[in-house]
Amino acid sequence: MTTKTARNRTWQHLKVAFQYLVPQFALTRLAGWFAEKQWGVVTHLAIKSFSAKYQINLQEAEKTEVNQYASFNEFFIRPLKATARPIDRDESAVCFPADGAISELGEINNGQLIQAKGHFFSLSDLLAQDGELISLFENGKFVTTYLSPRDYHRVHMPCDGVLRKMIYVPGDLFSVNPFLAQHIPNLFARNERVICYFDTPFGAMVQILVGATITASISTVWAGIINPPRSGKIQSREYLSEGHSAVKLKKGEEMGAFRLGSTVINLFQQDAVEFLASLQAGSAVQMGAAMSQTSHAASATQHSSI
Repeated sequence: MTTKTARNRTWQHLKVAFQYLVPQFALTRLAGWFAEKQWGVVTHLAIKSFSAKYQINLQEAEKTEVNQYASFNEFFIRPLKATARPIDRDESAVCFPADGAISELGEINNGQLIQAKGHFFSLSDLLAQDGELISLFENGKFVTTYLSPRDYHRVHMPCDGVLRKMIYVPGDLFSVNPFLAQHIPNLFARNERVICYFDTPFGAMVQILVGATITASISTVWAGIINPPRSGKIQSREYLSEGHSAVKLKKGEEMGAFRLGSTVINLFQQDAVEFLASLQAGSAVQMGAAMSQTSHAASATQHSSI
């Protein structure tokens, strides 16, 4: 082993160890407190420095000038211009729900999902042991989209959907970047997350918003900010599928947002969709671009209620 290789391994071990030692919740609360402050010049300097570091293109946002944002959070969940993310309107296409990069995608085999090369996590752990959901997605497909700090942080619908259930699952707040996905076991199934179960023209679909270090909050358009507060208990709520109070969202419509970066995981039923052959781990993606098309099997059994 060369000296350089030894140094790299030592550095990697330190980065992983830091994740276990850092006070995740205290750091996250501090970040959330700062991100909400309206400190004028100080806030604008922070936004300008962040934009420069991560090469953020503000010209695609509705507000294109740094001084138009009163707080860092307002900047971080900035809405984009209507033309910035065209939605693939092909009825057979399922779209990416967020900007980012694919961490992994593929089939759910024997109740296991790929976290990173050589690392797996369980479907039952991810879905907080919810028997109904586990049975729906056994042998299905999944795609994990990682949102880096530079990405647009609102999350949208990959297809038309009617909300059936939302589950808040308390957990850790490990960082979810690709490096740590390779080194922290069961990462996505141990972090805090919000599980959203929809009926769609492609069958049942789950969209999971995974928390992380400095992700001060997760919100949905129907329930507002889910966390904080953090109760430490799993909270589940079912929704009507019909009537004026039903939550019905169209493909491309906003469904939630992260206050600072994290990950979205989508689950589809067996034979429901076929991912585009060009997609692989590491592929950069944009919200609204097609991730898959309906499989032939799914086309014959599409729900008629959407």
